[in-house]
Amino acid sequence: MSKLNRRDFLKGSSALATLASFGLLGMDFKDREGPIRVALIGTGWYGKSDLFRLIQVADVDVVGLCDPDQRILEAAGKLVSERQKSGKVPPMYEDYRELLAQEKPEYVLIGSPDHWHALQAIDSLRAGAHVYLQKPISVDVIEGEAILAAARKYDRKVQIGTQRKSTPHLIDAKQQIIDTGKLGKISHVEVCCYFHMRANGNPPVEPVPDFFNYDLWTGPAPYRPYDGLPHIRWWRTFMEYGNGITGDMCVHMLDTVRWMLKLGWPTQITSTGGIYVQKEGKSNISDTQTAIFEYPELNVVWQHRTWGNPVDPDYPWAFKIFGEKGVLAGSTLRADFTPYGDDNGEPVHFECFYEREKYPEDLTEERIELNAAPATRLHMKDWLASIKNDTLPIADVEDGHISTASCILANISMDLGGRALRYDPVSMTVLDDPEATAKLRRPYREGYTHPEPKEV
Repeated sequence: MSKLNRRDFLKGSSALATLASFGLLGMDFKDREGPIRVALIGTGWYGKSDLFRLIQVADVDVVGLCDPDQRILEAAGKLVSERQKSGKVPPMYEDYRELLAQEKPEYVLIGSPDHWHALQAIDSLRAGAHVYLQKPISVDVIEGEAILAAARKYDRKVQIGTQRKSTPHLIDAKQQIIDTGKLGKISHVEVCCYFHMRANGNPPVEPVPDFFNYDLWTGPAPYRPYDGLPHIRWWRTFMEYGNGITGDMCVHMLDTVRWMLKLGWPTQITSTGGIYVQKEGKSNISDTQTAIFEYPELNVVWQHRTWGNPVDPDYPWAFKIFGEKGVLAGSTLRADFTPYGDDNGEPVHFECFYEREKYPEDLTEERIELNAAPATRLHMKDWLASIKNDTLPIADVEDGHISTASCILANISMDLGGRALRYDPVSMTVLDDPEATAKLRRPYREGYTHPEPKEV
């Protein structure tokens, strides 16, 4: 049986038409009078990556950068001056609140650690900015409800960095396989991550360096003894700042499946897991976890292990959608449709879409994810188009909240021994479960006030 390859029919494919409709193959957002005024909060690896993708597709004036690490901040300022058209080093701030007050940006990108997302997003919306917010949008469920309420109250567009919805080969797979009904009835989905991404060391407590405002970096989270710079991977290994691998990686794949299958809130969520293998370090996020997100006649089952080998080496971080006529597997790098039997068509392979020739600067950018760069550019264009046209972006904050909160609820279920949770977004409670409802808000450190949906 022949195997169709996406590269053989790209010129006539639905993905090409989709990319053209978003301007990726033609017009971009550099035709308005004057640049858009943009600020970046959190100038680490992914914050800069998001900003550089925006600079590639729009006329941008970066009016402010913010980070509590002076060395990272100054390095970002130099890089931004080399990338933006004006050649200017942007004003630099340690505290994002000063940036918002002084520079009054129209657009704010937030690439800070998860525990700061809610306060920074809400304050940016209050200041009148449209927001591009990295996933997960929050560290607790009520934070997410508050961000959603603020976006609607201040009538700003919030695009969440769940850019699989803007990933060309996954758009193509959705349109060709899901939307045409090639899978038949779909009644099971598996999502997974088997990356060994759980930092698990035992570094000693040490003095905080002069260039780093650790108290400000900690913000509303619990204050841990300082044991080295938390950047890149270290902070992600603690529940104080996030929601583990489920909150970090499941949110992407769950969100993708929800988009492809037009799913809303799960009717019920259960999860079990814990630290089963990697017990030797300080890390307190689970190394093994399974979660079930239930929908009518459909279960979405998540599993991660930060040890051992992936079940399918081609799809170590992925989704697999099972229908009565076939299965669709997808990741950031590829997708494959495999039909059941000879009467249900031929296999189809979808290749990742790259833009190395159009954006050669990508090839020299430190730590860039080349496979994700086209998706992020398309995601930025969709955000700008939603602002221009007064429509909701493809990764609107409400969908980002549902995907984030579902992962948080899975962790709450795990903490409560694996019992089933049914969240009601109207009452903002877990039905018939006061103990679980109490976990929908994390306590904030003294000096910080937890945002409430009715008070934003």
